[in-house]
Amino acid sequence: MEQIQRKTRRLELVLGPEDGGVKVDTLLRRRLHLSGTVIRRIKWLEDGILLDGARVNTRCVPRVGQILSVRLSDPERRSGVVPAPGELDIRYEDGDLVVLNKAPGVTVHPGPGHFYDTVGNFLLWHYDQEGAEADFHPVHRLDRGTSGLMVVAKHPHAQERLKEQLHTADFFREYLAVCDGCPRPKTGVVDAPLGPKPGSLVEQMVRPDGKPARTRYTVRLEREGRSLLRLALDTGRTHQIRVHMAHIGHPILGDTVYGAKKPVPGLQGQCLHAVGLRFLHPRTGEAVELTCPLPEEFEARLRKLRAT
Repeated sequence: MEQIQRKTRRLELVLGPEDGGVKVDTLLRRRLHLSGTVIRRIKWLEDGILLDGARVNTRCVPRVGQILSVRLSDPERRSGVVPAPGELDIRYEDGDLVVLNKAPGVTVHPGPGHFYDTVGNFLLWHYDQEGAEADFHPVHRLDRGTSGLMVVAKHPHAQERLKEQLHTADFFREYLAVCDGCPRPKTGVVDAPLGPKPGSLVEQMVRPDGKPARTRYTVRLEREGRSLLRLALDTGRTHQIRVHMAHIGHPILGDTVYGAKKPVPGLQGQCLHAVGLRFLHPRTGEAVELTCPLPEEFEARLRKLRAT
């Protein structure tokens, strides 16, 4: 079988006067912002850390003008995810990350009952078709029934840098949701800590000993017992929006875990869509801002809401 030649992702630094007399380990941390975990992983690789194309150890002190190069991509996939073909709506992609518009009803990571039909499977298949040396490194997740924008890193360094932003203002996520009833006031903040629900493997609940969680909301449309909300996360806890909306008495339409137990015809999950996303690029530091359209099933529900 012919071996596929994949494109390796590397990061380079031309050493300037300020870098003279500084060990490679310090340069990797201070100038390239690599974590100790990433450094320990790459230093054992044959081409992990190179100086002018030759392998060096982290104790080496390079000269001004030399080129320090490090491998970012994984030479071997460790995620255990198996590539499988599937539909992807990719909204942004470069050598470090992918932003995709996840369809409702699609699981992010393989698990019981979903080994070959997840975002992870589809992305690895896509990387193979593109010849990219990349593994599955999700930065955050969307529930199976939630649609919209999510970020997946291609290598551990990008994943770490993006995860550092998750609970800060640098990583901004905006959602649209249809919920039962209409919150009062129509603009507000749900500030309630979240933690696991006793006796459940998946459910979360508001509890005083939970992790801090803040969700901001604004009512955009109100019609006969339903409302359209625009929501923004200050934190990113598991099921945060779903639990917070149920907590204030306005569960999301179609949420059979925290709302009505009967599924809504025409919906593959809850009527919740990650419509906007903004973050700082893990390599360049530049802002990346994206939006994506609503899925058809959400649009249909919105048309029905506006017509009432």
